[in-house]
Amino acid sequence: MLLSFGLGVMNYRILGKTNLKVSEIGFGAWAIGGGMWGKTDDEVSLKALRRSLDLGVNFIDTAAVYGKGHSEQLIAKVYRERKGKFFVATKIPPKNWQWPAKKGTPIKEAFPADWIREQTEKSLRNLKMECVDLQQLHVWAPNWVKENDWYETLLKLKQEGKIRFIGVSLNDHAPDEALELVQSGMADSVQVIYNIFDQSPEDRLFLLCKEKNVGVIARVPLDEGSLTGKFTKDKVFEEGDWRRDYFSPDILKETVERVEKLKFLVSGEIKSLTVGALKFCLSHPTVSTVIPGIRSIQQAEENISSSDGNLLSKELLEKLKTFRWVRD
Repeated sequence: MLLSFGLGVMNYRILGKTNLKVSEIGFGAWAIGGGMWGKTDDEVSLKALRRSLDLGVNFIDTAAVYGKGHSEQLIAKVYRERKGKFFVATKIPPKNWQWPAKKGTPIKEAFPADWIREQTEKSLRNLKMECVDLQQLHVWAPNWVKENDWYETLLKLKQEGKIRFIGVSLNDHAPDEALELVQSGMADSVQVIYNIFDQSPEDRLFLLCKEKNVGVIARVPLDEGSLTGKFTKDKVFEEGDWRRDYFSPDILKETVERVEKLKFLVSGEIKSLTVGALKFCLSHPTVSTVIPGIRSIQQAEENISSSDGNLLSKELLEKLKTFRWVRD
């Protein structure tokens, strides 16, 4: 059954001390790069990008490794068409290719100065931009806050006009690893997993980000697709889709069972579980923007419809606290 989503005016929030006015719903551009997400169709991806922008999205998050630069290259096409009327964030991969970063790893193994510069300039070529709005480290280890080479290099790139702001994408399910970083003032923004299942950023990170005026980019708001409510216990992911391993049979079964109990969210103006899950993220005032992955026009319209100015009630948010789930 096809659902019709009322699409009003996009709402915007300030991305921390950057003062960038970004759309509440951003465009997560990992999947359109292909690679770990299986087969993609560039024309479908470009239509999704254009439709998102037409509906008010002005913040796109990508990374150098998404499709080995293909995601950035697709964004470049639309960036030229729209004459740069949106913000682009990208990420530098760790030179040692360790995801997640291991605690205690020397920063020079992951982000030496020459690597940061090389990867930034490579991304600028892919994006066909002279300056990227937000450059992020793609992983983080807490000991790096005491080593300044990475930060000084990014500051130089900022002074040279190649980047505007500095951000960090945190390791999965490890928000507290950024507390000292946020306290230091070195990061303009942090990107963190936040959804109905993983509510851990609420414990300490969000409070500190609010105090220090650090922007919060909420990623994986739909738990890699499970919180759309469209998975079944016997779902088979296509060849090449990394989620074939992420959702092992036992984890997939438990995930679907937990999601089934969330279907009460679909009521009244909340026409789908996807919309309810995104509204959960938007209901926290510290969140600057939420970046669900978007691969089609239908996904764009459904995701963006969640930015209608109506947040979840305190009673509903209190009920959703009981769905917090720490996976093994």
